Amino acid sequence: MSILVNKNSRVVVQGITGSAGSFHTKQCMEYGTQVVAGVTPYRGGTVFEAEGPVGNRLQVPLFDTVIEAVRATGADTSVIFVPAAGAADAILEAADAGCALVVCITEGIPVLDMIRVKGTLENSKTRLIGPNCPGIITPGQCKVGIMPGHIHLAGRIGVISRSGTLTYEAVGQLTELKLGQSTCIGIGGDPVGGLDFVQVLELFNGDPDTDAILLIGEIGGTAEQRAAEYIKKNVQKTRGRVHRRHDGASRQTHGPRGRHYFGRHGHRG
Repeated sequence: MSILVNKNSRVVVQGITGSAGSFHTKQCMEYGTQVVAGVTPYRGGTVFEAEGPVGNRLQVPLFDTVIEAVRATGADTSVIFVPAAGAADAILEAADAGCALVVCITEGIPVLDMIRVKGTLENSKTRLIGPNCPGIITPGQCKVGIMPGHIHLAGRIGVISRSGTLTYEAVGQLTELKLGQSTCIGIGGDPVGGLDFVQVLELFNGDPDTDAILLIGEIGGTAEQRAAEYIKKNVQKTRGRVHRRHDGASRQTHGPRGRHYFGRHGHRG
C-alpha cells in the first residue's frame, strides 16, 4: 500500500510539450508511470512519444484542455509544468476537470495567485502538492515529478520534505542502508501551497504499510512546529528525533546560534 499514487494512477501532463515537461514526462514513463494524456493548447489531436520501462515506444495523446483529456482517458492525477504566469489557472483547470491529485512543479508563482488557488481548493475534493516541489513517488510503482527514480527503493518508510535537494539526500542514504520507502513527497517550500506536513502525516499515519516517517523541514515559518505537535499527539509509528524535536520545541538544531525557527533565514538545502 502507499499514499496518493500507485501503479494504477493515470497521469495527465499539463505543459507536456515544453522543454521541462517533455524531459520529465519521458523520465516518468521510463520509470513505469501510466502517463495517459498530455495537454497543450492547439496541440490537440497530435501525440507525444517516449520509451516505456522496457524500451518499448509509447504514444501519449494530446488534448487542448484538461477536461477533454480526463473524459477521454480517465486521468485522475495531473502534473503541471506550465510557466509561472499560467500555473495557477492550470491548477484550477485540473481541479475543475475532476483530478483527485494535482502536482505542481512550477516555481515562481505569484503569492496572490496561490492565495486564490488555495481558497478555491478548500471546497474541492482535489488535493494539491506544491507548487515549487519535486513531486511524489511510490517506489517501483509511480513517479509524478522530477525526482531521480533510481535512488528510491520500495519499502515501509514514508518521507515528507519541504526541500527537494534534502529529499534526494535522505532517500539516497535510506536506500544505501536498504531501508525502502513507501511513498516520498516533496511538498515544496513556498509560503502558500497545497498539502502541508500535518495533512501528509495524517495520510502516512493511516497507512498500514508505512512503519516509520522521515520528516525534513527548512528554516522559516512554523510548519515544523505544527507537525511536531501533531506527531506528539497522534503519531504512534514514529519515535525519537527526525529533523526537529517532536516535543514542539521551537529552537533549531542547525543554523544561527540563538535564533528560532520562527525567523526566516532562507533555504538551507
